[in-house]
Amino acid sequence: MKRLSIPVLLCSSFLGISGYGLSVQKVPPAKSADVAVYGGTAAGVIAAVAAAREGKTVLLVEPGKHVGGMVSGGLGATDVGNRLAIGGYSREFFDRVRDYYLKKYGPKSDQAKDCLDGFRFEPHVAELVFREMLKEANVTVLFDQRLSRVVLVEGKIKTMDVENNAGVPSARVSAKMFIDASYEGDLMAKAKVSYVIGREGRAQYGESLAGVQKHSAAHQWPVKVSPFADGKTLLPLIQADPPGEPGQADKKTQAYNFRLCMTQRQDQRLPWPKPANYDPKRYELLARYLEKRPDVKVGQLMNPVKVPNGKTDTNNNGPLSTDHIGGNWDYPEANYADRSKIWQDHIDYQMGFHYFLAKDPRVPEKLRNEVNSWGLAKGEFEDTNGWPHQLYVREARRMLGAFVMTQKDIMDERTKEDSVGLGSYNTDSHHVQRVVGPDGFVLNEGDFQVPVKPYAIPYRSLIPKANECGNLLVSVCCSASHVAYGTIRMEPVYMILGQASGVAATLALDEKTSVQKVSIEKLQSKLKAQKAILSPEGIVKAGPKGLDPKKMAGVVVDDARAQKSGVWVFSTSTPGFVGAGYQHDGNAEQGKKSMRFTPKLPQAGNYEVRLHFTAFPNRATNVLVAIHSAEGDKSVRVNQRVQAKDGISLGVFRFEAGEKGYVEIRNDGADGFVIADAVQFVLKE
Repeated sequence: MKRLSIPVLLCSSFLGISGYGLSVQKVPPAKSADVAVYGGTAAGVIAAVAAAREGKTVLLVEPGKHVGGMVSGGLGATDVGNRLAIGGYSREFFDRVRDYYLKKYGPKSDQAKDCLDGFRFEPHVAELVFREMLKEANVTVLFDQRLSRVVLVEGKIKTMDVENNAGVPSARVSAKMFIDASYEGDLMAKAKVSYVIGREGRAQYGESLAGVQKHSAAHQWPVKVSPFADGKTLLPLIQADPPGEPGQADKKTQAYNFRLCMTQRQDQRLPWPKPANYDPKRYELLARYLEKRPDVKVGQLMNPVKVPNGKTDTNNNGPLSTDHIGGNWDYPEANYADRSKIWQDHIDYQMGFHYFLAKDPRVPEKLRNEVNSWGLAKGEFEDTNGWPHQLYVREARRMLGAFVMTQKDIMDERTKEDSVGLGSYNTDSHHVQRVVGPDGFVLNEGDFQVPVKPYAIPYRSLIPKANECGNLLVSVCCSASHVAYGTIRMEPVYMILGQASGVAATLALDEKTSVQKVSIEKLQSKLKAQKAILSPEGIVKAGPKGLDPKKMAGVVVDDARAQKSGVWVFSTSTPGFVGAGYQHDGNAEQGKKSMRFTPKLPQAGNYEVRLHFTAFPNRATNVLVAIHSAEGDKSVRVNQRVQAKDGISLGVFRFEAGEKGYVEIRNDGADGFVIADAVQFVLKE
């Protein structure tokens, strides 16, 4: 893909970049600490706090004006996985968020309820908590400072020079230990540590999910849309690069976007801004899609998930959405000037996407009205006019360290002797490219969403090879394949790895050794004392806390016993489920997925049928449920955005004894995620 040539319009307010490569010979002033952390992401904050709590002096260097990265930059609906796998200082952060809402609004308030035990929050609340943690730990933070140069002496980083975002040298940082907590892995790269960008092929590590995907079901085009403007000229937002063969490696990265904090509250709502260089022709593909799908709703074009005070964390959803597919391929290796252009291009694309939906006459009026009922939320990202200050860099460089995590480590070999924390979220890649499919129509490629059980992350994946650098730990761009990184890359896990990095750095200092020779026994002992969770076996045995089907009235068929058609995704993200968790259809392949619940009834009679599911704003409002009873077949539509404490009653039906009847959940025509959890059959007198 050619480098973008986009004028820098808004980006200076985000990155502070107004020039590049200024010639200044003056040696910058010296700053020193025991531990220097580069990148004020959530991982960077926790790494700095962890080292400072061990009694070390710590410098946290952040290129922007904020701390918290994506956690304070719009990702307020946390990608949790199994909550029991989140411990230590990562869990402390979420507990502090919960306590903020409890203290400010009261335990019975909507805000306390909507924060979901601290895992749903407003962006400004997340940054407030991070700043409090840094202040309490006495961490010195240098804002608006980006890395310019690294000096290596005998296989260790001696100093790193930083400059302000105008390119003027501002400090020479010396430290005994360094931690790279940036999303891009810039410190790691300048320290000449080995890394990789893009996707491995299947053969490299024997990964079935690796490389170009044969077919990506989620966020795919449900209707055929031509990719051509005229003849052979491609429309904007489609890449001309060959997509590659299934399983093939490439250097392309999964899509980035901004996680918008939106609201429908009129007292909080800002109008959709218009990009300075807005061109509606850029969205011809979207217009063609809406022409074929005029009934599409906001929830099928983006995914607004509720956080407290009437706000949202809004993510990508659907075939053409907030992800700028293909717009980020050059970003990981780009210099600051080119990154600025790419960043700005993402702003222009996504801002224009929302503006097009709100204003363009080709958008169906009903949809336009719905889009205009939303807007950016006042009180968030005030220095950037309501737009998030952090681009969601889902994946950039990945270290090739002492140990490379691969698919087998997240699915099969899930325990590690040198474990420093757990991951548990689905391995999840967003689309990598949008191309012309074999049939001549638009095709998205790269997405996969595959469930995993809790797995251990080894300390070796945080450190470079011994012959490359002896005083650097990498907590974000850690050593993993694209497939394994798809689950590691979640913010709670980044924080877990940040804690491990901070503690390991202090141990290396105390033991006067390299990071490769740190005592694993001492490291794990300290982490356990800090309430970190290191054993996946303990998590599996404990299991998520759900309603016990055996203690419910009548006969209950849980999703674990149901007969599935199509690929369903296991989850425990939203509490209130029956059994170990629930499953969802990925909001994909409508009409191709079903879940059949067949009870073994002790006697014939009239049974009330109750459908159990976890309600949430991204659920479908029209889930198709078929009841097959002695009375024949009946179908109903259920709104899964509305929660019922004891399940939704589908009615009373006569069933024969045994296994002759069933209830089937289908995703035909669903306008959101379809949830399959449990069906309850209660005998009526």
